[in-house]
Amino acid sequence: MWAIQHDTLHGDLLSWNGRTIVHADKDELEFLLTGPIRIVPCPPSIPAEQTIELRFHPHFAHHQFPIRREAYP
Repeated sequence: MWAIQHDTLHGDLLSWNGRTIVHADKDELEFLLTGPIRIVPCPPSIPAEQTIELRFHPHFAHHQFPIRREAYP
């Protein structure tokens, strides 16, 4: 799994409601997200129950996974 990290010296992993946002496909994260971020492997110290997959995040509910790039003009 991949996580999203603020692109700062001590960047925190992005979270929602206290759960780290993760996604299985690094290329999809890089396609969907922009800005001062890095895509990093999710640390194994974070238990699965403390994560939320990107597809279940309310702001990404309108996306269909896996991403079909041709659906994005």
